[in-house]
Amino acid sequence: MKQMTTIGRILFAIPFAVFGINHFIMLDYYTGMLTSFIPLGAYTIILTGIMLIVASISIISKKFVRISTLLLAALLLLFILTIHIPHLLHGTDGPATIIALLKDISLMGGSLMIAGIYSDEEKTSAKK
Repeated sequence: MKQMTTIGRILFAIPFAVFGINHFIMLDYYTGMLTSFIPLGAYTIILTGIMLIVASISIISKKFVRISTLLLAALLLLFILTIHIPHLLHGTDGPATIIALLKDISLMGGSLMIAGIYSDEEKTSAKK
């Protein structure tokens, strides 16, 4: 069972590293997705890419997993509130907007589950 959770944790983290790298490679694409009230333009995209890569490394290396997954869930919530919902309300990108929204909701749920698992593990190790 422990092998399955290890594989699941790693498989969960890998796409975030890819997403983070994409923030550098496809900077113009992501800049075009920004809504008008998001500050700093390209710098926000670069910072977001860094945060995604750091979260992925943290989850894979099992260092600071609880805090990194909680921060990742908060970042995904920000994506939902500042990118997906405004795009949905303005009718841009059609079905792709709904798919991206549901993807980030699902990833946020997975991130919270991993945070919960590592919270329980921290409590168990503290009792020993």
